[in-house]
Amino acid sequence: MAKVIEEIRDTQYAPAYYNDEQALRYVIKFAYIAAADQYLKVEELPSGRGIADVVYLPKRKSMLPALVVELKWNKTSEGANNCSAIRQIKERHYPAVLRDYDGEVIIVGISYDAKKKEHSCVIERV
Repeated sequence: MAKVIEEIRDTQYAPAYYNDEQALRYVIKFAYIAAADQYLKVEELPSGRGIADVVYLPKRKSMLPALVVELKWNKTSEGANNCSAIRQIKERHYPAVLRDYDGEVIIVGISYDAKKKEHSCVIERV
């Protein structure tokens, strides 16, 4: 997944705007275009004890999982750090907004390290 994100950013965004958290958010928006007929995207969704960056809700009669996405800039996607994307999703109970959803829920942490110019991505089922 991290390789796909890097490919989108390398081909769709000008280098002058690459090192910006909003650029990472736009990559996620760009990827959503391919799934727009199957998902409803909600940005900055209040949930649990915070605000989830992006939540993808499957449209009716879909067997697709719901997705809770947290974006981080110069942080790890996963780890002991309380600021990490996956840890933040869990600690702040972002999937709570989906409590009435009967399907599978997947949490996704995406991070960009500006010094290394590398993306990381962690995906977990909850």
